[in-house]
Amino acid sequence: MYKSIIRPIFFSFDPEKIHHFTFSLIKFVSKIPGMSSMFRSLYQVKDIRLEREVFGIKFPNPVGLAAGFDKEAKLYNELSNFGFGFIEIGTITPKAQTGNPKKRLFRLKKDQAIINRMGFNNQGVEAAIKNLKKKQANLIVGGNIGKNTNTSPEDYTADYEVCFKALHPYVDYFVINVSCPNVGSHAKLQDKGYLLELLGSLKALNQKELKQKPIVLKIAPDLNNQQLDEIVEVVAATKIDGVIAANTSINRAGLQTSITELETIGNGGLSGKPITERSTAVIKYLSEKSNKSFPIIGVGGIHSAQDAIDKLKAGATLVQVYTGFIYEGPKLVKEINKAILKSI
Repeated sequence: MYKSIIRPIFFSFDPEKIHHFTFSLIKFVSKIPGMSSMFRSLYQVKDIRLEREVFGIKFPNPVGLAAGFDKEAKLYNELSNFGFGFIEIGTITPKAQTGNPKKRLFRLKKDQAIINRMGFNNQGVEAAIKNLKKKQANLIVGGNIGKNTNTSPEDYTADYEVCFKALHPYVDYFVINVSCPNVGSHAKLQDKGYLLELLGSLKALNQKELKQKPIVLKIAPDLNNQQLDEIVEVVAATKIDGVIAANTSINRAGLQTSITELETIGNGGLSGKPITERSTAVIKYLSEKSNKSFPIIGVGGIHSAQDAIDKLKAGATLVQVYTGFIYEGPKLVKEINKAILKSI
């Protein structure tokens, strides 16, 4: 029903406008008595064999929703009814910002992909905390944090520290987003020396807390092997808890969408099926190079149960969906969990 009726209607409207409409629709429908229970009965797969204990957290199943969908922690409770084992909110920045000028979100239907240059649009960390105070019990929420676009390079670390300290009581794990191609000084954020400084600072803050929260690093799929080697070295040196592989890509090779259309769209991060193989290759490389010494959350181009299984086989411990959730609908989460059970 989703792909034959709902998706064609949604895809006939502007992507960003329909995203906000969908949020309002899910919020409204979920308030109708019995609807949340119906969603859970339709999409949740409960089985002890799906449980995963990763960096000290017990996940009810290994399929999560990636950051970027619920940027401001407005809908995570309702989204959990669609069968996710965990929800990642953000990217959250210290101060509210409007992001890049519109139009900034584009569908590549021929490629089953999306290009976005949203630019960390969100209402800031305090607004996110207000929403996170409504978190349902037993729901695992990750906090994806970044810097404000206009922050000076010498203050990048301070931005991450502000978000880390403020969100610490409200999220179950942290994702340090240094790989979004839609923010300034992208290169510095992925420099090995700076990563050691940033992650070291956040680790020090974490150690001051009564209960430490896991810290994972989100990397780009466009890193070469030398850069991936450096990521392995950074994880070992800082002793952070894991890596998310991978974010959106700036690579446009092999797309079916015409060059003319791509030029009209302009810059932005590519997600969806075109990055399926590359993100899986990054997972495999990191897993093998590190001798599986840290958990990897696999994300990027998961549009089918097999895509998720491939990432798990490559070395991922957990997986996340985003663009595949938009193209395939909520049944994708259930299909992945059922496929995992069959593969056991």
